Amino acid sequence: MDKKMFRSLLLLVTYAIVLVAVIVKLDTITGWLGGVLDSFQPIFIGAAIAFVLNGPCGFFARLYEKRLPAKMKKTARPLAVATTYLMVAVVIALLIALVVPELVHSIEMFIGNLGTYAANLQELFDWAVDKLDLEQLANLDLSSSLSGTLRDLLTRALDALTNTLPHLISMTSVLISVFVTWSLALMFSIYMLSGAPSLIAQFRRLSRAYLPRRVSDYLLSVARLTADTFTKYVNGQVVEAFILGALCFTGMCVFRFDYAPLISVAIGVTALIPIAGAYLGSILAFLLLVMIDPWQAVWFQIFLSALQQFENNIIYPRVVGTSMGLPGIWVLAAVTVGGSMMGLLGMIISVPVAAVAYILLRQNLRARLAAKEAGEEKTPPQA
Repeated sequence: MDKKMFRSLLLLVTYAIVLVAVIVKLDTITGWLGGVLDSFQPIFIGAAIAFVLNGPCGFFARLYEKRLPAKMKKTARPLAVATTYLMVAVVIALLIALVVPELVHSIEMFIGNLGTYAANLQELFDWAVDKLDLEQLANLDLSSSLSGTLRDLLTRALDALTNTLPHLISMTSVLISVFVTWSLALMFSIYMLSGAPSLIAQFRRLSRAYLPRRVSDYLLSVARLTADTFTKYVNGQVVEAFILGALCFTGMCVFRFDYAPLISVAIGVTALIPIAGAYLGSILAFLLLVMIDPWQAVWFQIFLSALQQFENNIIYPRVVGTSMGLPGIWVLAAVTVGGSMMGLLGMIISVPVAAVAYILLRQNLRARLAAKEAGEEKTPPQA
């Protein structure tokens, strides 16, 4: 038998055996891969933190390089990392000091007025039943049902706390594990930010040493495109969420809407989710305000719609820039598929992933069409 044929048959048999083993032991392999990914979780989280903070860290590094004397140029990057984390700590402290007390006050006030809100909701329900002639729903006591549901929730919460006390040791171990994971992730992020230029240079040398030049150049260009796209997307979403939450809070204070801090924070947080976030925040705000005053809920929806149009069409393009070039239909498809596969995280990261794939596909398509047209031009016409 020819050696080439023997090698092909051996490769085919080996592939078939491996495939059957994977199918038979799929649960074991999946569990092993899950354990491996869990082991690398601090590195992944640290890389994500370093990626988000790389922009401000680079800004401070360039600033220190210009201001520091020549002998201290090497300390520019460590000083930039320290300044970046100090800035993050200050921002978090300010948010906790300014936002959390207002949120706690809003939640306490909402719980204290819950009986009144339930009565208002019952009146609104009775009015709707009377106007729409829904006689079969006329005897429904919505206020008692809502109060009973809330009592059941509180009872279940107390029971859960009571039943959780015997498992305090396991809870403590979980908390310790989370603390250790995030501590390691923070350390990894510090090391990655401090050595970002050298790490990038090392990856570039590795790719050029072990891969063909064409493949290496293509992978490096894809990596640059992915980094630029994710950076633009993360910065855009964070800035948009902050601006929208601040404008929402200002407008609610001006128009005297209730629960301005609570609703503004909810609107800002849900704005991080593309497409679905705006609707989710709007629904949450409506459900909260409709129990206080239905007309206030309606007017707030009008205000929020106008605010979102103003922010998306005027402020966002000027502050962040234009969109990533991904058509709206693909944004919707990416959010839908990402949400079904990975939940909230999938909804957040699906848009930049789809944008990178769309740009690469468009570049490849243009290159193929150009090569095909060039080949047709060189081919002489047939007689």
